[in-house]
Amino acid sequence: MKNIQLIILFMCIAWTSNAQNAYNIIPLPKSLMPSEGTFVIKKGISVYITSYEFSPSANMLVSQIKHVSGFVPTIKIAKSASSGIIFSKNDALGDEAYRLQVSSKRVEIQAKTGKGAFYGLQTLLQLMPAPIYGNELSAVELTIPNCLIEDAPRFSYRGLMLDVGRYYFSVDAIKRYIDLMAIYKLNTFHWHLTEDQGWRIEIKKYPLLTSISSVRKESMLGHRRDQKYDGKPHGGFYTQEQIKEVVAYATSKYINVIPEIEMPGHSTAVLAAYPQLGSNGDKILQVKTKWGISEDVLFPHEETFTFLEDVLTEVMALFPGQYIHIGGDECPKTQWKESRFCQDLIKKLGLKDEHELQSYFIRRIDKFVSSKGKKILGWDEILEGGISPNAMVMSWRGTKGGVEAAKQNHDVVMSPNSYFYIDYYQADPKTEPLAFGGFLPLSKCYSFEPDLPELTAEEAKHVVGIQANLWTEYVSNLPYAEYMTYPRALALSEVSWSPKESKNYEDFKKRLKGHMPSMDTLKINYSKAFLSQP
Repeated sequence: MKNIQLIILFMCIAWTSNAQNAYNIIPLPKSLMPSEGTFVIKKGISVYITSYEFSPSANMLVSQIKHVSGFVPTIKIAKSASSGIIFSKNDALGDEAYRLQVSSKRVEIQAKTGKGAFYGLQTLLQLMPAPIYGNELSAVELTIPNCLIEDAPRFSYRGLMLDVGRYYFSVDAIKRYIDLMAIYKLNTFHWHLTEDQGWRIEIKKYPLLTSISSVRKESMLGHRRDQKYDGKPHGGFYTQEQIKEVVAYATSKYINVIPEIEMPGHSTAVLAAYPQLGSNGDKILQVKTKWGISEDVLFPHEETFTFLEDVLTEVMALFPGQYIHIGGDECPKTQWKESRFCQDLIKKLGLKDEHELQSYFIRRIDKFVSSKGKKILGWDEILEGGISPNAMVMSWRGTKGGVEAAKQNHDVVMSPNSYFYIDYYQADPKTEPLAFGGFLPLSKCYSFEPDLPELTAEEAKHVVGIQANLWTEYVSNLPYAEYMTYPRALALSEVSWSPKESKNYEDFKKRLKGHMPSMDTLKINYSKAFLSQP
């Protein structure tokens, strides 16, 4: 009898797994129970909401249906509905959770918040035929397979970083990047706004940042080692009104935008306009044209802190989120070692060395940001010399920094370069467009496990999420940015959203293949290298 029960159990598990594959949902929901039959979207259908906070999702759904079917469903307020599509309130669910039930008579998305309803909608859209993502009339019948899905994210922080310091991307390009993030339930856009090679945000108190720091005279051709240049000026910046526009747009997609203002390194563009903030006020610098790390860095002058506080005051007014990213990475100490001012300051403050001087620099900024009700986020170098309890750490040099930060009770975003630096090649460089280097196939991204054995259960609670980073030394336009991002961002999405116990690369790969028509309809310029890789 027991053997028969085991056989039946294994048959049910196998059937459920195969059925889930047919649904091709990315990221994989926490629970999915398929059933027979379909729901058909027909002319005259109504969309019901039980709370006005579900209106944005209802409007998005109606808009998509209109584009592909030609008819416009009616949105109605109701406590319940026996047919049609209904967004209903369920206060027992978490803020980002949802419950989606599809039967032949009706579709119901339950959520506690508008955010949960939005994620339920993204899953619903993935259940429909690929044309639902298009903007043209389609003869395809809009059917949804019957099922019950209960879902909630594994991590609260699910991020993508786009570097616009190396190459400027238009506002429309940024919105497109955000659109694609939202489809796959990513909720944090890290906007890397300043670099040695360009400053991209308007600061009204310091106009030279946009007239001088935002433009470099040329860009590198080929790899850095080739030492070739295109001879063409490159520049661009976002006005404060454009920043507000992007932030509002991202908010409508339930995405938080975190700005990054680099300091004290990666600041040559600043020094080109305001040299007095560096080693020598008489030193003539240009916005850097060569990729790599510069030894020209900000100095811990009082004037520098005044400048940064002024800049951050304007930045914080534009970004309503809790965190401001202050960089803190790759700051050479050569000029500080050679500077009498810096050496005297080290002695005056009783510091051990230049690393502790950087810690002093970061703590000064941290204290200011904290006084404004915000918190700093920085790359794992900010751990060197000690940081305040308020700071969150982004661990990029592997996971060691993240482990150290979590053990010190700092919240951590895991972003190890060996798994999530998506400027690396994803196939044989001979067959790929120019990239930074390295090799990061889709399978490697998917294999990352943030549940690290070095951490206790209590310490592991400080790991709040995962992020992938697209540095753009070799990525000068949106199509190439999408190519480098997708489908690797889908691996990020699933690792950060889906339960640990459901991770299965072969299953993910099958769903991804089934999802490709939707990506084609969305016109995503994605890499297909994974199809020929193990």
